[in-house]
Amino acid sequence: MSLIAITSELRDAVGRLKFSPPVTHVYNPLEYAWDVHARYLSQFGRGNQPVVLLGMNPGPFGMAQTGVPFGEVNVVRDWLRLDGTVGKPKRENPKRPITGLACTKSEVSGARLWGWARDTFKTPEAFFSRYFVVNYCPLVFMEESGKNFTPDKLPVREAAALYAVCDRALLEVVKTLKAPMVIGVGAFAHQRADVALKGVGVVTGRILHPSPASPLANRGWAEAATRELRALGAPAPD
Repeated sequence: MSLIAITSELRDAVGRLKFSPPVTHVYNPLEYAWDVHARYLSQFGRGNQPVVLLGMNPGPFGMAQTGVPFGEVNVVRDWLRLDGTVGKPKRENPKRPITGLACTKSEVSGARLWGWARDTFKTPEAFFSRYFVVNYCPLVFMEESGKNFTPDKLPVREAAALYAVCDRALLEVVKTLKAPMVIGVGAFAHQRADVALKGVGVVTGRILHPSPASPLANRGWAEAATRELRALGAPAPD
């Protein structure tokens, strides 16, 4: 299957799922930001990339706005040079509006991850010859207040339904890319990779999440990530 086909199926499957309070709003950027996401897949998901970097789910000022995993708007627009139409979620929380590539707020995690890619590899072509970035879950969950709600906090039954769909998509993505290594960005992504890819001969690992909520990440995430990637045997720049 192509990445477009796999992700289209994932988009539609998660769109049929239902979630209960305290989750009041669910954004699916694979729907309203599909234009940009499809360009990301087509332009950079070339296959035979040694490492998949796996995030948990979109951040409110990252992929939720741009359709690109960890997609801090300045990096998406100015370094990856992606554009396209971004619409609105089916039910928008007024406290978390979607403004697309015009978003003026920066996603710290995305700025750190893509900033590391830019500073380390210099060009998107050099980075994507070695890595591809995807999110395990494409949905953004939030409470009425606008507070982010992460998928690991979902009730067991809701989580099981979501994980079954996302596990299947991740396995297909890794097969299509022919990636021998999947590295979770944070503990949750690593755990899900271990489950989804069990027995298929793919090496999994973990690096520190670049969240500003992490004291370790705030003390130098790029340097820590580089050390951890080297320890895992991930490819370095030329």
